[in-house]
Amino acid sequence: MAKIVYVDMDGVLVDFESGLDKVGKKMRTKYRGREDEIPRIFSLMEPMPGAIESFKALQTSPKYDAYILSTASWGNSTAWSDKVLWVQQYFGADESTPAYKRLILSHQKHLNAGAILIDDRKKNGADRFEGRLIRFGSKRYPDWRAVRRELGLKLPK
Repeated sequence: MAKIVYVDMDGVLVDFESGLDKVGKKMRTKYRGREDEIPRIFSLMEPMPGAIESFKALQTSPKYDAYILSTASWGNSTAWSDKVLWVQQYFGADESTPAYKRLILSHQKHLNAGAILIDDRKKNGADRFEGRLIRFGSKRYPDWRAVRRELGLKLPK
């Protein structure tokens, strides 16, 4: 039976800083300390290096059943729709694509049952996830190459 794996968006699949680089100084100043509330910020972000290929490798592996598990800012209503649009932009929007209807938005990640959660932080219930937490961006798992190696997925050339 395939193991359920959840992959966080911000800081794991998505390069949050790339979105910040695209907004003006005025917006960054206005939202300092709560940058995730900048309207449309999530639609501006680029994928992390190796993220798209790695999620596809997870989803097509017979060992794993992959989902995207992310939290959308409560103070930014556009974040919810922007995350769906981001997934559709980078993975495709039709039934044959690897992320089709595999996006879960929750402030309580620990309520999701599964074997593995790949997340860069311990917030929003990640610290209480009952399966294994792989801390993306940590010394042990600094990038997708290290995560793929750990999960036994073929490494890109």
